[in-house]
Amino acid sequence: MHLLAIILYLGGKDYKLLQICCQTTLFRAVSRGNYPVIIGISAVSAADKLRYTRFMSQNPPNIRPDLARALVPETGPNARRAGQPRIGMVSLGCPKALVDSERILTRLRAEGYAISPDYTGADAVVVNTCGFLDSAKAESLAAIGEALAENGRVIVTGCLGAEPDYITGAHPSVLAVTGPHQYEQVLDAVHKAVPPAPDPFVDLLPAASVSLTPRHFSYLKISEGCNHKCKFCIIPDMRGKLQSRPAHAVMREAERLVEAGVKELLVISQDTSAYGLDIKYAEEKGHRAHITDLARDLGSLGAWVRLHYVYPYPHVRDLIPLMAEGLILPYLDIPYQHSHVDVLKRMARPAASARTLDEIAKWRAVCPDITLRSTFIVGFPGETEAEFQHLLDWLDVAQLDRVGCFQYENVAGARSNALPDHVPDEVKQDRWNRFMEKSQTISETKLAAKVGKRLDVIIDEIDAEGATCRTKADAPEIDGNLFIDEGFEGLSVGDIVSVEVDEASEYDLWGKLV
Repeated sequence: MHLLAIILYLGGKDYKLLQICCQTTLFRAVSRGNYPVIIGISAVSAADKLRYTRFMSQNPPNIRPDLARALVPETGPNARRAGQPRIGMVSLGCPKALVDSERILTRLRAEGYAISPDYTGADAVVVNTCGFLDSAKAESLAAIGEALAENGRVIVTGCLGAEPDYITGAHPSVLAVTGPHQYEQVLDAVHKAVPPAPDPFVDLLPAASVSLTPRHFSYLKISEGCNHKCKFCIIPDMRGKLQSRPAHAVMREAERLVEAGVKELLVISQDTSAYGLDIKYAEEKGHRAHITDLARDLGSLGAWVRLHYVYPYPHVRDLIPLMAEGLILPYLDIPYQHSHVDVLKRMARPAASARTLDEIAKWRAVCPDITLRSTFIVGFPGETEAEFQHLLDWLDVAQLDRVGCFQYENVAGARSNALPDHVPDEVKQDRWNRFMEKSQTISETKLAAKVGKRLDVIIDEIDAEGATCRTKADAPEIDGNLFIDEGFEGLSVGDIVSVEVDEASEYDLWGKLV
């Protein structure tokens, strides 16, 4: 699970309440003015607190997936009309779940529903849940409970919806429970709870998609499900096997997004590399359902194209020349999870760390500017000190640019629960600390090497103190930022400009316009 889970539709008269869930870490903040004020951090170490307090303080809420484009104004020609039903939405989980929320809201808007910015103004609330880890399930149950307490009429969907008895056992009063990406069932539940009352002259006109991200970037989901059987993962049980969208449908959506002003497309799925496998890489309407062909086609649209969740299949090497040519961003998000062959075998993942290092070297030979992001698990059952040290040594050689690290935890239904030799919590914490110390040193060195270089950046936020930007090496929400604190007055959010880097920290850069 990536570090993104945001309760979108909470509020009060004088401030919005944001609740941001990051693995087993829970942040609570109130938004006053342009920036959030953190009022509580739970289940987190001192190192986490420093790291994520820094991260949040530099990312005001209005560049996070928020309500900016979903709300119906209270006044003006687009204001909510009398008698118009209103629905609230709580969206938890990864960017793939966020896309599901966008699709649900788009359909509701097209059917004449207004979107509520708070619990009290909603006729019902939809909670899109996450169920990947037990801690995420607990957070989802808490969100459902809060919605019930504040509103009382709650429809549950998303990954945790695959376990309806688990939800109704804790909250028997929910109106309905549907599983992940079951859009029609969600709409049926909403219709039953709050019958639509559309204005045929306004509401039933074709509506532009509701977006929960800023106007200049958008997630583009190309498939659902996964064919892998990793022992720590239950995603195939929740979302099923790989289901690829036709390439022409993906391209049509991407074209509409770019026409609407989107400057960056973030390609997501459970397994981006496997795209098209289930439909035999079908070619239809001039577009072939293979990740290499799709990446080339998306690159022709003129927007930044960033690939996430790229499983390291051999054919990934065919993407690297497209990066070197500038068609897609030189950025790969690859979930390696570990380096040691025995740990990978216990995880039921491919076990070839030496060949992985060779492949990384080949990628860098073709595209020296490539940025590699990955996630790892420490404390997997049976992991020895020697195996963990192998991972640290592997990091020294691989020199990945961006990494995330999770401590292993049992997940109900995962096969890894039954493995022997579970690692004690204090050992997992120690290994996590050592891993993060190693990765921070690598990140600091790599960013220091960028001082003096000229980079293109996309602007996410502008306030009185400066512009918050991202380089081609930085995905929104999970990577660092570049800050411009002089000469930014003529810039606009979504602009892509060139800067010269003049300062670096462990995770972020500072620069000036050139």
